Amino acid sequence: MSLDKTLDDATRTEIEAAAFRRLLEHLGKYPEVQNIELMNLAFFCRNCIAKWYRAEAQQRGVEMDYDQAREVVYGMPYGDYKERYLEKATEAQLAAFEGARLKASD
Repeated sequence: MSLDKTLDDATRTEIEAAAFRRLLEHLGKYPEVQNIELMNLAFFCRNCIAKWYRAEAQQRGVEMDYDQAREVVYGMPYGDYKERYLEKATEAQLAAFEGARLKASD
């Protein structure tokens, strides 16, 4: 029997929430890692997490706009993050992203 089946819903939710907070903390320690790099390696980025966060909040009746969700994920307003850490994507990064996008659509 898998461990997941032995956990009650509240404990599973606590563990998942704690893991999510650690993921955000980890991403926060490495703001220099660009979203396009995350997309090219893992097919998701901070913006994807913010969109998922907002969607889950809305499903639970919590009104939240995209900027509010991004602030949760980035740990600061997106404009501040963008000004401090966002770099223009290189041609190689953009080409890798396009190649991955096309491969995913196959």
